Amino acid sequence: MRPTMLRVLVVLLFAAAPLSAEVVRIDVQSRSEVAGGQAFGAAGTYEKLSGKIFFAVDPALAANRIVADIDKAPRNAAGKVEFSADFFLLKPTRIDRGNGAVLYEVSNRGGKGMLGFFDHATPSLDPTSAADMGDGFLLRQGFTLLWVGWQFDPPERPGLVRVYPPTATDNGRPIRGLVRSDFVVTEREADHSLADRDHLAYAVVDPESPDNVMTVRDSVDGPRRIVPRSQWGFARVDGGKTVADRTRVYVDNKFEPGKIYEVVYTAQDPPLVGLGSAAIRDVVSMLKYGSANALSIPASAITRALAFGVSQSGRFLRTYLYYGFNRDERDRKVFDGVVAHVAGAGRGSFNHRFAQPSRDGHPYLNFFYPTDIFPFTDLPERDPQSGVTDGLLTHAGSPDLLPKVFYTNSEYEYWGRAASLIHTTIDGAADAPLMDNVRIYLLTAGQHGPAAFPPTQTIGQQRNNPLDYRWAMKALLLSMDGWAANGTAPPPSRYPRISDGTLVPPDKLRFPKLAGVTTTTAVHKAYRADYGPRFATEGVVTVEPPRIGAAFPILVPQVDADGNGLAGIRMPELAAPLATYTGWNLFNDRSGPTSVLSSMQGSYMPLPRSSVERKRTNDPRPAIDERYRDKEQYLAQVDKAARDLIKERFLLEEDLALVLRNAGRHWDLVTSTAAPSTGAIRN
Repeated sequence: MRPTMLRVLVVLLFAAAPLSAEVVRIDVQSRSEVAGGQAFGAAGTYEKLSGKIFFAVDPALAANRIVADIDKAPRNAAGKVEFSADFFLLKPTRIDRGNGAVLYEVSNRGGKGMLGFFDHATPSLDPTSAADMGDGFLLRQGFTLLWVGWQFDPPERPGLVRVYPPTATDNGRPIRGLVRSDFVVTEREADHSLADRDHLAYAVVDPESPDNVMTVRDSVDGPRRIVPRSQWGFARVDGGKTVADRTRVYVDNKFEPGKIYEVVYTAQDPPLVGLGSAAIRDVVSMLKYGSANALSIPASAITRALAFGVSQSGRFLRTYLYYGFNRDERDRKVFDGVVAHVAGAGRGSFNHRFAQPSRDGHPYLNFFYPTDIFPFTDLPERDPQSGVTDGLLTHAGSPDLLPKVFYTNSEYEYWGRAASLIHTTIDGAADAPLMDNVRIYLLTAGQHGPAAFPPTQTIGQQRNNPLDYRWAMKALLLSMDGWAANGTAPPPSRYPRISDGTLVPPDKLRFPKLAGVTTTTAVHKAYRADYGPRFATEGVVTVEPPRIGAAFPILVPQVDADGNGLAGIRMPELAAPLATYTGWNLFNDRSGPTSVLSSMQGSYMPLPRSSVERKRTNDPRPAIDERYRDKEQYLAQVDKAARDLIKERFLLEEDLALVLRNAGRHWDLVTSTAAPSTGAIRN
């Protein structure tokens, strides 16, 4: 049968099947077997389906009124708001052989990452081959893996999933509003996108308007200097000529590296960004409570739903829960479990007018967007400066609609994403209580995403941190599934606390003094930000740049004598260390200000190999030959630490051999005569 005929047949068959009120049509555009028909344990073979899902939501329902500008969206004859989204699905060919759980990954800027994260697979935007499935962990467990586009503006590359929302209008008249774009370049360039990292930009309405303003400053909190209007414009350089472009900004004599440029301008036709959350909600609700014949998923085949998101996607999940999107149109719970990974205390631009979902917040990238903003804790807290009382999980509608929640963070998030705020009081003076449905886990001494091994230097003064904590994340995922499926409690939370001295102000960090290593007390700060009186209630920004108030107190994990973190889930290579690992790494002079944290990078600093080397470099850390008799003894200590983690349910038995193999590889590297010494690598 020709593909076009198959596609039409699938649509017609599905149209005749019972649907939820929100999902009105599924257009399956591609369907094929996975990994050449390879079987994955008891789940058997898998198949891949992709295409587009069409929605129609009732703007009058409480579950939809939380979407910013839903009252300004166009409506069909039935009074519903229509939109669509891309989807990608990997499922057991015989769904009855699966484990009954759908695992939804919030796509990070349109991509697909959970196979690489959990299965150590080759990254792919169209995972189909055996290599794309890695070790097959998620498939052997029987999960149905789902991606649904939620972001409207990812880069225009094949394979990225996105949502296609309507545009808000004022009774048919165009809506205009403020948009802010800031950026820092590392090399001189003549023009730059108004969007973040190659995403789709909001176009300026009137390039010649005097209300469009560009400023430049030397530091995050430094004074802004206005760039004269005669020196810049909305344009790009094409073939040596300057060409008008409403989505890019051009400056005479090129942008200067290291400076912070900021453009505030007026745009038009805001999309309903928050419908991305509604798309996820409605597809998952359909799978849990209904059926999807076009996807070969009958009623009752999916009994529970888990959500997983990394970085931007983890912040999305915190935002999703904050607004109350885990309630569907029929007041039913959508996700049973949520794993928000390396989100820190952040949320993001996922449900307001002229939102830019890609914008986050880093020590020297994307400044003062609504990311690290109050509230931070799940239970309500009062900010004495604003007088506002709020909590992340206080808008669910009913406690019965709250999922089980894991917040998992590396050490970087405490330095670069204000993670301490999720479990401290707002004054930073005490530990805050946790809800019964929440666990917090620190992946001790890790960076935002584990670096490749052997470690190399990129934007930091030290080599990047290769400590691989994904083994623990696999075990935690299964704990979350067991908690959602049958109520089996997961391991207790493990995170640094003020009460036991494992969470401290940066200037109280007891980090060892190492040759060639510059320590720091610099942390990424979360500020009180005022976006105007309509932001909190309507999602409308009227003040750009925002008015910035006092920062919230940020605390960081305390370390041991080697400089490795004390609290949290300590991977075996911390329990039997060959190096110091940190969540911080200052920029090198080629990449940014050398007193500022490099974005998302931690540090790797190997121990001295011998007592002679230790004395020569005045290193306070015991040398490798003072800790371990030989490789065999070292691996025995790693093995014991790993088995302890297995007993505590932070590591899977099936991964023990690989953990030991990797530890042996690390030993060979650091004890090699060619191994570089501690400290910065000079290129």
